[in-house]
Amino acid sequence: MMDIALSNVLIAFAITFAAGLATVLGSALVFFQKTPSPRVLAFGLAFAGGAMVFVSLTEILGKSVESFGQVFGNVGYNYATFAFLAGLIAVMMIDRLIPNPHATLDTDDPKFHDESEAYIKRIGILSAFAITAHNFPEGLATFFATLESPTVGLPLALAIAVHNIPEGISIAAPIYFATKDKKLTVIACLISGLAEPMGAMIGYFVLKSVLSDAVFGMVFGLIAGIMVFLALDELLPAAKQYSKGHEAVYGMVGGMVVMAISLVLFNG
Repeated sequence: MMDIALSNVLIAFAITFAAGLATVLGSALVFFQKTPSPRVLAFGLAFAGGAMVFVSLTEILGKSVESFGQVFGNVGYNYATFAFLAGLIAVMMIDRLIPNPHATLDTDDPKFHDESEAYIKRIGILSAFAITAHNFPEGLATFFATLESPTVGLPLALAIAVHNIPEGISIAAPIYFATKDKKLTVIACLISGLAEPMGAMIGYFVLKSVLSDAVFGMVFGLIAGIMVFLALDELLPAAKQYSKGHEAVYGMVGGMVVMAISLVLFNG
């Protein structure tokens, strides 16, 4: 299990890189349309949230239990639970120190245009900084999940990519409408998106010399906790904010259903 081929590492890194680049797609949407349909945005955010919660609790946490079980036997479940809680607490602390301004700015609001361009640009830069900090653990999660099991990593990467799009919008909207500089806007989104493969790279090179069943168990437990917190703290509340009806609920259930079906098909 610990003899990881270079090709597997490159594939996992490529998938993580692609998920991170979805942030740039958010900037493209700002160029062509001021704000996406709130109902579509609500459905997409909830879809990603539902998918992430489902895969975290059913597959990634299960991988943690399985890996710890190889080392500690029946008490492996206890270690996996502690790792899961540690992941929740760790990302909670990051969120307290650097709050994530996930909500997309309403560029049609007159107040948005009344503010000075310098102030609006500052909002975008601060948003990029905060989202970049939150993207590091997401990259780590996508990379290690794909490295150990593409069955888990691919759907997780898709869910993260979906939720990176509105994050790109929240960075691009203030910067673009303050500067009208498409190049600067794309660069800001690109830097934020690249935090995910950077997090994956740092995590891998730090841990590769000590990879073992116990380390994988710890990583997967942490990942499960991080993903559940992000879904509950960012994606689902944002989806509810944009929802005009039942889009958030339908999106969440849809994400869980699609994730469940994909896992059944892959495992089958």
